[in-house]
Amino acid sequence: SYTMSRIRAKGNASTELRVISIMRLYGIKGWSRHQNVIGKPDFLFRHEHLAVFVDGCFWHGCPKCFMPPQSNEDYWMKKIAGNRARDKHVTKELMDKGWKVIRLWEHSLKRPKWVANKLMSELNIAA
Repeated sequence: SYTMSRIRAKGNASTELRVISIMRLYGIKGWSRHQNVIGKPDFLFRHEHLAVFVDGCFWHGCPKCFMPPQSNEDYWMKKIAGNRARDKHVTKELMDKGWKVIRLWEHSLKRPKWVANKLMSELNIAA
């Protein structure tokens, strides 16, 4: 529990800060953070109506890399299932309000060019 308590919701170096460095590297501008929008997207492009979420592979149950914990498995599986249900609900609600939604898995950040291309494609920016 000590290890889990050390994980921050904002400013996480393996997710949010990595995306910031990718966007800066590829010249992607116009984003803001910590906006009061449904689901609290990690990045928001207001003019383009694009919400970007960066989902941690453990916390959101990545189908590619999620490894269930050895201890207290029932608690964690319920927690992860709740996170996934909330993600689905938030995505649908934003889309119903006219927003485009991108969800990036933490492991995809190892491929910065792919991430940049995905963002630029949604923003209609030439690569």
